Amino acid sequence: MTRYKICLLPGDGIGPEVIDCAVQVLRALPLEWDFIEGGIGYAEYQRGGSPLPEETLQKILSADATLFGAVTTPPNIPNYFSPVVRMRQSLDLYANLRPCRSIPHPSSRTGIDFMIVRENTEGLYSGIERLEDNGNRAITERVITRRASERIVRKAFDLARQTGRKTVHVVHKANVLRQTCGLFRSVAFEVARDYPDITLLEMLVDTCAMELVRAPELFEVIVTTNLFGDILSDEACMFVGGLGVAASGNIGADAAVFEPVHGSAPNLVGTGKANPTATILASAMMLDYLGESHHANSLRQAVETCIASGRTTSDLGGELTTNQMANAVIVALELNLERK
Repeated sequence: MTRYKICLLPGDGIGPEVIDCAVQVLRALPLEWDFIEGGIGYAEYQRGGSPLPEETLQKILSADATLFGAVTTPPNIPNYFSPVVRMRQSLDLYANLRPCRSIPHPSSRTGIDFMIVRENTEGLYSGIERLEDNGNRAITERVITRRASERIVRKAFDLARQTGRKTVHVVHKANVLRQTCGLFRSVAFEVARDYPDITLLEMLVDTCAMELVRAPELFEVIVTTNLFGDILSDEACMFVGGLGVAASGNIGADAAVFEPVHGSAPNLVGTGKANPTATILASAMMLDYLGESHHANSLRQAVETCIASGRTTSDLGGELTTNQMANAVIVALELNLERK
C-alpha cells in the first residue's frame, strides 16, 4: 500500500480545528499517512517574526501534498505580508482550482457542475505597489505575462478534456484593459488551437458575473486572471451552499496545497460551530491529485449523504458540532467502503 507524506498547515483561528477534522476523516480511509506540520499565519509571525518561514516552504516541497487551514492577515502590521499569496508565488502554485458543484441542500441550486481555473501568481496580486505625491496617490501595477497566461489556459483546456467537458469560457476585460487582458485573451486563442475538441467561449468579466447569477448551469470551465478569479469563485460558491462547503486547490509543477476557501473566523474558535466540510472536500481534491480518485469520490459521496440527511453544522441548518460533523462523515464513509 502506498504511504503518503502530507504537510499540514493548521494556521490561525478555526484552521487547527478543521484540519484536525480532515485528518480524522483521512485516517478512516484504507490508506497510509505520514503527517508533518508547518507554521503559517499571524500566530507564526508572533512566534518567529515571519508568517511564512522558509522551513515551512521546505516542508511543503518535501511532502506529496499539503493541506492548509486558514490564516489571519491583519492590516498595517510591520513586516507582515499575506502568507497565502507569498506561498503561491514562492512555490509557483500557478493554478487555483475552485470546483462549483450542486449539493443536496435547499441552499444550493441544482444542475451546477463547473470549475473555475484562476491564474494564481501574478495580475493585481503581483505585490508591486507604491505611494506617490506625499501619500495622496497609490499605484498598483498589474502584471500579465505570456508564460503565465499560456500555462493557466492550457491547464483549463487539459482539465476540460480530462473531465469530458466541451467548453472553456475565457473571462477578461480586454475592452478596457487592452494591454494586460488583451495579452491574456490573445494567448488563450493561440492555446485553443491545440484543442479542436474543446470550444473556446470568451466573456467580459462583468458579463460573467451577471451570467453566473442568471444561469450558472451553463458553465463548464472558466479560466481567468488572478483578481477576477478570486471574486468570481467566491460569488459562485454561494449558489452551492456557501463558504462552508467551498474547497480549492493550488497546483504547481513541484507542489500542491489544498484548502477551504473560508477565512480564520476567530469568532467561531472553540464554539463547535465551524463547518469542516470545506476542508474535508479539499481533502477529496487532494486525493484526486494523489491519484486516489476512487477514495476521493467515496469521500464526496459521504459528505453528500450527510448533507442530504441533515447531519450538518448550523450554517447549513443542522445541529452538529464541528467534530460531530467529521464523525458523521466518517460513519458514512465507512458504510460506503463496506458496500464496495
